[in-house]
Amino acid sequence: GIWQSFRFNFEEIETATQYFSESNLLGKSNFAATYKGFLRDGSAVKGLNVLASLKHENVVRLRGFCCSKARGGCFLVYDFIPNGNLLQYLNIKDGDGTVLDWSTRVSIVKGIAKGIAYLHEYKVNKPALVHQNISAKKVLIDHRFNPLLSDFGLHNILAIDIVFGSLKASAAMGYLAPEYANTGRFTEKSNVNAFGTLVLQLLSGKQKVTSSIRLGAKTRKYQDFIDSNLHGRFFEHEVAKLARIAWLCTHECPIERPSMEEVVQELGNCNGRP
Repeated sequence: GIWQSFRFNFEEIETATQYFSESNLLGKSNFAATYKGFLRDGSAVKGLNVLASLKHENVVRLRGFCCSKARGGCFLVYDFIPNGNLLQYLNIKDGDGTVLDWSTRVSIVKGIAKGIAYLHEYKVNKPALVHQNISAKKVLIDHRFNPLLSDFGLHNILAIDIVFGSLKASAAMGYLAPEYANTGRFTEKSNVNAFGTLVLQLLSGKQKVTSSIRLGAKTRKYQDFIDSNLHGRFFEHEVAKLARIAWLCTHECPIERPSMEEVVQELGNCNGRP
């Protein structure tokens, strides 16, 4: 059927990852292990029990899959994204780690917005999707510092204790929309809230978005929240626009938040240049 052209041979996966050796292990979580493997043109192999396929420049591309009864599940084969995730570029001490310049931050904000808008969009052969765990850790960064969303929709197939464990962490970081506590449901508007938090993280360079950072975004006092690592190398009109967008996106009332399509349009003329 449709997946036949994406099916890999399990022996090929084992060979690519050197039989899932520790030296090729890139990362582990409660529900997945990511291995580095060299398979045709270099893909990362993720052990999961679900298959999904989406094509967008800001969404991690699924290359294929294989299943193994012996291993008790299926393996998804994704493109390997070399520069880690966005979390690694936050809380950077000046001179210690990669400090993202202003144009790169603007580009990342725009890319994330486009990726989420794509997930939300309904098309023929593509349902509208709501990402259920957007965070800086789920935004991967490629060799051109292009952002790619990963792990969308996985909560639908995870055990309840794992779900609530990760949701608790998301709530602590400010990604989880306030209405979730009452409804227990993710919506497009809860994704918008998480996006707004990511914008505040990129503006401030901080992992934890404090009330003072939020207040600074509301009052447009950029000096109260802008990352000192930028050393003034940014454009105030763009900071003001991103702060306004972040404030609207994290509004307590879901209906007051814009759609991601509207956000993409608003960001259209932001390019990290004067």
